[in-house]
Amino acid sequence: MQSTIDRIAPLRGLPMKECTIPALLTRQAELYGDKTLLKIGNAALTYAEVRDLAAATAGVLQANGIRRGDTVATLSENRLELIQTILGCAWVGAVAVPLNAALQGTQLRHALENSNSKILVIESDLLARLQSVSAPSHLEQVWTLDSTDAGVAGYDVRPFPAPAGTVPACPVAPGDTAALLYTSGTTGVSKGVCCPHAQFYWWGITVTEQLGITEEDTLFTVLPLFHTNALNAFVQTLVAGATIVVGRRFSASRFWSQLNDSGATVTYLLGAMINILWSRESEPVERRHTVRCALSPATPAALAEPFFDRFGIRLVDGFGSTETNSVLTSAPDLPRPGYIGQVQPDFEAVVVDEHDSPVADGTPGELLLRSRVPYAFATGYYGMHDKTTEAWRNLWFHTGDRVVREPDGWFRFVDRMKDVIRRRGENISSFEVEQVIGSHPAVETVAAYPVPSEMAEDEVMVSIVPKTGVVLSPRDVVDHCSSRLAKFAVPRFVDIVETLPTTENGKIRKVLLRERGRTTTTWDRDALN
Repeated sequence: MQSTIDRIAPLRGLPMKECTIPALLTRQAELYGDKTLLKIGNAALTYAEVRDLAAATAGVLQANGIRRGDTVATLSENRLELIQTILGCAWVGAVAVPLNAALQGTQLRHALENSNSKILVIESDLLARLQSVSAPSHLEQVWTLDSTDAGVAGYDVRPFPAPAGTVPACPVAPGDTAALLYTSGTTGVSKGVCCPHAQFYWWGITVTEQLGITEEDTLFTVLPLFHTNALNAFVQTLVAGATIVVGRRFSASRFWSQLNDSGATVTYLLGAMINILWSRESEPVERRHTVRCALSPATPAALAEPFFDRFGIRLVDGFGSTETNSVLTSAPDLPRPGYIGQVQPDFEAVVVDEHDSPVADGTPGELLLRSRVPYAFATGYYGMHDKTTEAWRNLWFHTGDRVVREPDGWFRFVDRMKDVIRRRGENISSFEVEQVIGSHPAVETVAAYPVPSEMAEDEVMVSIVPKTGVVLSPRDVVDHCSSRLAKFAVPRFVDIVETLPTTENGKIRKVLLRERGRTTTTWDRDALN
């Protein structure tokens, strides 16, 4: 297989005016017509059918008062109506707001209020969540995705309208916002990232080149379509002329059978999913797939090669975010466990200190990014000009990630800036602590985070989920760390727990662990000394 820089996507170099979702749907439908583009649930749609469904859904939106620039929210797990709403919004020039299906209460109210959504498309099973959320004045209608007689006081609830005739595509520009994707709030409320049409195009170009995706490939994802990973997998499929199979959600017990049934050659994983799959008992079904590689941000370095040996899937790490693009990448034929990749030609990356001054190679600092091509990055945070200015200050996007650039140009992730633990004058990477503890054969999942110490700095605390049927003691954990970590990085506090709080995408919600801190079940190493 060629190196990543030699793979050129067929649609690279399109005129910028054609780098929009409606233009891509139109172009590829003309080229691939009756070829299957999307399989989701019980539906299988061709390129032409997906284009026509987008145009018909746009007609429904127009008939219900949605115009260019209006926002339409969704609250749903993966299903056809979710993606058709997103594409219908793009076709009519509106902005899709796919909300995390786990949102409720104040978080749901904030997203609906902040986004100014005029319509909410919602799964009927989730309708009860609106009972505790007062209706924003600008929300005109709620469309349910399954038949129901239920209503919610203060809301105009009606069934999802059946598409009728198609309408012409709105002449959107590549810099127009196609979607608002809300990032998880950690130190404050969630922010709606303004993702322009061309940002999705560039995601399609960069990742198809990175993974070598062609029209012969079938992609499979169980990641949620309300996050950038799965949405961009759809656009990668569209750009490459491939086929995508979308599962409803991740299930460790069903993943391999679903993957096999999909006929996929490429799939998508996250670090937490890798740990979960690895921790399960081996079974014959896990080697019956046809997948050659998986895009897997945050791949645990210690599992990269063992995962390949056991499952036959090459894990490809990289770095991108909702605000940016696939900026740092490796490739299936260039694995380097523990590294997130090299900067790609379309982008720039620099590592800086607290004053935004570049640091020497080998020195940890914050990763800053910017694009050399138009509209490959988000344009800001919706309705939050102060947060936009802060994140994009000095003409660079500030990722909030602490990394190291090696002299040969490879980047290594150290930690989120906010997750660095400061103990007795030393900076400790929670990521590195997790990597060491995660290598223990009895550990399924681990989170490391700071808790206040008596010394006015931090102490290292870890919460650990052991593998099913395995006994793990805090002393086992500390003994495992003692020969693998610097003394100052060995955890003082250990909690053995049944589960860890996670987002819908499987990321551990450390903010909740930090807020909870020590509990009555917490083991204290110093109490034994």
